Amino acid sequence: MKLKTLFKPVAGIALSMTLATSALAETTMRVASWLPPTHPQNAVVLDTWGKWIDEATEGRVKMVIEYGMGHPKTMFDLVEDGVVDASWSVHGYIPGRFKLTESVELPNLNASAEAASVALWRVSSKYYKQANEHDGLTLAALFTHGPGQIHLAEPISSLSEMKGRKIRLGGGIQGALGERMGVTPVGAPAPKVYEMMQQRVVDGVFIPAGEQKTLRLNEVTKQLVLLPGGMYTMSFAMFLNPDFMAGLSQADQQAIMKVSGEKLSALAGRAWDAGDAEGLRVAKEAGVSILEVKPGDPIDREFQAMIKGMDEDYLARVADRDVDATAALKELREIARNYNP
Repeated sequence: MKLKTLFKPVAGIALSMTLATSALAETTMRVASWLPPTHPQNAVVLDTWGKWIDEATEGRVKMVIEYGMGHPKTMFDLVEDGVVDASWSVHGYIPGRFKLTESVELPNLNASAEAASVALWRVSSKYYKQANEHDGLTLAALFTHGPGQIHLAEPISSLSEMKGRKIRLGGGIQGALGERMGVTPVGAPAPKVYEMMQQRVVDGVFIPAGEQKTLRLNEVTKQLVLLPGGMYTMSFAMFLNPDFMAGLSQADQQAIMKVSGEKLSALAGRAWDAGDAEGLRVAKEAGVSILEVKPGDPIDREFQAMIKGMDEDYLARVADRDVDATAALKELREIARNYNP
């Protein structure tokens, strides 16, 4: 009896040590996000990536998504400085640093977000990587949202009517389009757009159709102008802190990267495509006027005339990057337009 009594605490200590060791072996991966939790980027993409990582590392790395950590442009610094372990953001919010990725934002790509995202990842791996635009970060994915369209508080019948209207622009190629269209640009993060349109701080926004639902723009939009293939796409990156990665075992580092890259890029693009289809449905149900422009329509001809020379302007901007940007742009469009998942 005495032996049994003595053994029980020892067994309890051993069990406690085992649990403590198990707890220490589990790493929490803190990911900062800046769109609402219900947005597909969080509810679908990050949630799925977290499950992939959990499975790939056999439960040793667990993702936690954190919100309210600032403007999306600060996400790059938060990860580089180790405040969080990973995040995602818009290249266009950091002008001058990210130039090459603008190739996927140019008009007339005419591809889904999934196709554009896969094309951007492949072309970046082949051409852009050597320019080190993501230096200080471990790149996990590159992707785009769906075609950017025009959401307006008051309708138009031609692009010439856009001149002077206050339009929220999100950086990158949007800025060049706004300038050519003659709008008055207003800068703000996407989550602020609803309030700005409701209070008429802006007259509209360039953004994908999916935000009719996720940002509730169907409540403040009178007209949604859909151009063929959209006006542009916006490029994003998902990235990790290199020191966080270095603190993991080689096996877990490899496991995370195996469920990242092209696989994660495709997932992100696919989620944006699904969100756009849902946003368009919600807009129609809410009674938003949909102006669906067909190729060759007067507004399409206006747009095609307006964007002449944008490819050449882009190639001139990236001439200092010492990559074959002309070949990269051609290949990116070929991959995107011929993509078959």
